[in-house]
Amino acid sequence: MKIVGVGAGPNLLTREAASVIEGAKIIFGSKRAIELAKGHIKCETHELEDYTLKSLPQDAVVLSTGDPMLSGLGKFAKKWDVVIPGISSLQLACSYLHMDVDGLAVITAHSRDIDAVKTRVISELDEGKNVFLLPDAAFGVNELVSLLKHRGLLRKIWVFEKLGYPDEHISEGTTEKPPVASSGLYCIMIA
Repeated sequence: MKIVGVGAGPNLLTREAASVIEGAKIIFGSKRAIELAKGHIKCETHELEDYTLKSLPQDAVVLSTGDPMLSGLGKFAKKWDVVIPGISSLQLACSYLHMDVDGLAVITAHSRDIDAVKTRVISELDEGKNVFLLPDAAFGVNELVSLLKHRGLLRKIWVFEKLGYPDEHISEGTTEKPPVASSGLYCIMIA
């Protein structure tokens, strides 16, 4: 099986990813992942129903939005599977801010224990790191700001919405004047 990152938005496929997709015999992915790769797909596609990848054929190409190893399907890869990285929202956010990933903590709240996420966010900020956060419906920008205020932490916050799409939007704020997320497809940077 090959797990291929299709990028965070349109036109963010690497050449290697495009080549693997074009040579695939059968492709599985989310509706969004298939849409991002559609210009390179030349075979039968199926929307994923089992995100653990257990029931897929060994010759399948599985599309993962962004980078499969950043809160993606790469975590389900077996040691013999091939994982092809994609251009992630993390890479795009860092490039827009001219921020080096050295000293950056990457945290995903998506489908995680929110109390553990909160503890880790505070711990990383207390250690002087910037934090890149993939939010969850239960822990987004509003909940993050509430946590930071409760702890007395004044920080800069950026919300990156629909990165890589023509209607991408970046909002900058602070703990006191937080940015607003108006879509469900966003990530957060705290510095």
